[in-house]
Amino acid sequence: MSDFVVAYVLSNELVKVSSQLPSNKNRSLLVHSLVKELGLLSPRSSNSQCSRLQLLRPNLASANDLSSYHARDYLDYVLNCNHFSNDGTPFDAEKAAEYGIEEDCPWFQGLPAYIRLVGGASLTVQGQADIAINWDGGRHHAQKSQASGFCYVADCVLALLALKRSRLPSSLETVVSPNVSLRKPRIMYLDLDLHFSDGVSHAFYNTPETPQILTLSIHHAAPGFFPISPLSLLPPSEPSSSFDPFTLSVPLAVGASSQTFFSVWNGCVERVKDAFQPDYVVVQCGVDGLAGDSYGIWNWSLGGHEDVTGAEEGSLGWCVEKVCHTWGCKTLLLGGGGYNSPNAARAWAYLTSIALSRPLPLSTHIPDHTFFPLYAPSFTLDVPPNTLSDENTVMYLEDIRDRFDWVCEGIRERLTTFMTGASGNRKS
Repeated sequence: MSDFVVAYVLSNELVKVSSQLPSNKNRSLLVHSLVKELGLLSPRSSNSQCSRLQLLRPNLASANDLSSYHARDYLDYVLNCNHFSNDGTPFDAEKAAEYGIEEDCPWFQGLPAYIRLVGGASLTVQGQADIAINWDGGRHHAQKSQASGFCYVADCVLALLALKRSRLPSSLETVVSPNVSLRKPRIMYLDLDLHFSDGVSHAFYNTPETPQILTLSIHHAAPGFFPISPLSLLPPSEPSSSFDPFTLSVPLAVGASSQTFFSVWNGCVERVKDAFQPDYVVVQCGVDGLAGDSYGIWNWSLGGHEDVTGAEEGSLGWCVEKVCHTWGCKTLLLGGGGYNSPNAARAWAYLTSIALSRPLPLSTHIPDHTFFPLYAPSFTLDVPPNTLSDENTVMYLEDIRDRFDWVCEGIRERLTTFMTGASGNRKS
């Protein structure tokens, strides 16, 4: 049996600069320290069912790499330290505001290196493994010409564009040769963050080209809740010719639990995947929807059980396990939101163990290390649900399923139309 390879992107430089991110000070250090202390970065055991881990140093993204999506003037501004004083104050506040370097996205000393390393990390892992992991990525609010929502670099978009440019054999051949025709891959982007993936969804909304990329964001939406976008709403209740079935959203109410996610997963996510049939999947694993996060809006659990290895149906761990080990696609796992840093470290360490096919028991004790006191009071791996009531009703979840009946059919019809047209063009 050939090796199943999991690539984990990591370097001291990446951890150092990501730990300076104003919204998540030292979170990167906690995450990678816990992953290491739990033994997940060590070579695999003799168990042939486990995956082979490959540690990858991130390449620095060049200006050309970044400009495959970002505007040149934005890059010229944010990559140049001369626009700011030593304390981060912009010399031209109006210009800084134009590029979103204000309020929730302030300048910090390591910003140019951060942009190059985080953007480069999500590009470094392209095609390197069956599953690739960049927990410092997932910056889904960054816009083409602006920083937004704690996000300065659109690494999700850069990764999707790189995958879009790749080519796969048209047949079942696994080795590309001059005699094998190539085809464009399909890439599904799945966003599990509490916040809508506006930067990614807007980047690929209503693209008139081949339907290569489908985005699906599951998020919280409420009046005044960031970010405000018409794309964050459910698909219409009836088929509409103006609706883009490749830019999809599922907004959830307060208290969304593993039971709600189980319903959404079966009624929406799996059906969209089956209709679209992706070759690659990019999953933004934001953990600000987990119970215990400072936002306190959802009540999602990491695993849901205290004394067993397996995760509860609909939990974050269960969802990621489904993508990694039942979908049969090459997968990129990215980080994202998460403002309880010890819980973010717990979650991404647990998801790393799932990706490696050696899931840790949720009752695993946190090893004694520098940051051990931060894991009080439980000092265990799990992030269990709390008592917050789930306001997502059975009627609402059934409505989601009903709307995705026609959405999935629309995806199939659009793909069939495209394939028929492409076939006709080749014959002519």
